[in-house]
Amino acid sequence: MKRFCWIPVMMFAVTIVTVPSGAQSSRHAFDVQHSKMTVDVAKRGLFSFLADNHEIDAPITSGSYDSASNSVEVIVDAAKLRVLDPKLAPDRRNTVQANMTGPQVLDAEKYPTISFRSTKVVPVDASRLTVTGDLTLHGQTHPVTFQVVKKDDGHFAGSATVRQTAFGITPIKIAGGAVSVRDDVTVQFEIALAA
Repeated sequence: MKRFCWIPVMMFAVTIVTVPSGAQSSRHAFDVQHSKMTVDVAKRGLFSFLADNHEIDAPITSGSYDSASNSVEVIVDAAKLRVLDPKLAPDRRNTVQANMTGPQVLDAEKYPTISFRSTKVVPVDASRLTVTGDLTLHGQTHPVTFQVVKKDDGHFAGSATVRQTAFGITPIKIAGGAVSVRDDVTVQFEIALAA
C-alpha cells in the first residue's frame, strides 16, 4: 500500500525583549544559526498504522523584533523546508520532500516565501506572551495567535497550530481516504536573538 507523503509548513517564531534605556537601535535580528523551527505532521485514518508521521525542519531565513513598535517579523523560504524522518528510507524521504514542496502542497515555486508579521503582542505574565499576527502561506494571508515563553535573556520558545485548509492546502489522502494527513499541523520554535 502506498504511504501518504506530505508536509506543509511553516512558519515562524516570535520574540520579545526589553531594551535598556538609551539603546542605539530598537530592532533586534534573530540569530538564525541558533534558532530552530519544526513542523509536526500527523497521520489519521483506518490504515494510518501503515503510514508515517513527519517532522519537518523549517529554517528561518530572517527574523527580527522591534522593541520600539513591539513587533515581530519572520521569513521562511518554502523551498528550504526539509523532511527529517530519519526512519524513512532515503527514496521515500525524497518522495515526501518532493510532495511537500511541489504543487500538491506548498507549491514553493509559485509561493516561495512564508512570512509572519505581528499585529499585537500582549504580555500574559513575566515570562509568557500572546502574539497575534498575519501568516502568509501558500499565497494566502490569515491571522494566527500563539503563545511564547521567555526562557532567558534573548531566548524564546513556543508553538502554534496551523490549519492547512485555511490556507488553501488540501491534506493528502490515499486509499480512498483510509489514510490521510491531519488538517492541523503543529509548529514549534526556539528563537535566539543576535547579540
